[in-house]
Amino acid sequence: MTDPITADTATQALPMRLFQGVSDRRAAKRMQEQLALIEQGLLEHLRFASDVADAPARYLAEAGGKRIRPMLTLLTSELGNGPNETVRRAAQAVEITHLASLYHDDVMDDARLRRGVPAAQTVWSNSVAILAGDLLFARASTLVSGMGEEAILLQAQTFERLCLGQLHETVGPRPGEDPMQHYLQVLADKTGALISTAARMGVIFSDAPREYADAVTEYGERIGVAFQLIDDVIDLSPKAEQTGKRAGTDLRAGVVTMPLLLLQDRSRSGDLAAAELCERIAEGVARIAEGEDPAILDPEVEALRAHEVTDETEAEPRRWAAEAVSALAALPASQVRRGLERMAESIVSREG
Repeated sequence: MTDPITADTATQALPMRLFQGVSDRRAAKRMQEQLALIEQGLLEHLRFASDVADAPARYLAEAGGKRIRPMLTLLTSELGNGPNETVRRAAQAVEITHLASLYHDDVMDDARLRRGVPAAQTVWSNSVAILAGDLLFARASTLVSGMGEEAILLQAQTFERLCLGQLHETVGPRPGEDPMQHYLQVLADKTGALISTAARMGVIFSDAPREYADAVTEYGERIGVAFQLIDDVIDLSPKAEQTGKRAGTDLRAGVVTMPLLLLQDRSRSGDLAAAELCERIAEGVARIAEGEDPAILDPEVEALRAHEVTDETEAEPRRWAAEAVSALAALPASQVRRGLERMAESIVSREG
């Protein structure tokens, strides 16, 4: 396993995109140094005395990652006195919570790959992966417990939203509930909640003006939804292979994403071509579930990718990102605000 501090070029490159110009480059270098400290502490916090727990608990952290959440905590802390030990601790707690949720997601989704490596449950078992996620949730709570009552409450509320998002995704929309609104709420709970918490903690623990907290929280919520909507487009694209996944992985697994929801809506409105494609997709997913080769759905993946509903989906994260940037109006014009604006753009323009 490679060292994520040196090997994860995405983690090191993003600060350079957030900060431009001579003074901004110095800020980027400071952020890279802070991220290296967070990464070092992250791996230390994920060590367990038990050999049975240690390897699976550190597995996904050592696989690397973009570390967008810690980066956001560091960035919003610049609205106050900048990074300190508590800010770094908050960033680590948020990232550990995120990692914990990935173990559980992969079990529930029966995912085969995560971050270019075999998913944890394929290396050990479903039970071990679930328990490793539980250990990480416990370790994140331990970190937060020393940060005061507000941090403990925020962590608990965020954890609750993560669970609710997963539960609602698993159960699906109820009769009479708008499937699209249900889907967007799932994205907000499963992704937006933790990203918004990352942003809020940076403000709280850097002694920044408290009026900035709500602005960055709304910003984080909206870029979280944008982040997941971009994933819906990437899933259908050959670019999905850059993440170690096959194009159309979600579709083949029967996961409903925005392009399919838009296609289904057209089908209900009387679009015969959309109805025919929906039927072919449903039949293919059923056959894959019965053990047939996932390649049988290749024509449908290509058809959905070429359909205008995918173009419509691609426009949605840009709208959410624009709303996120609008939420920053409460912040002073500054290097930090520019960095947050560039982060939003970087998220919606990513290709993997």
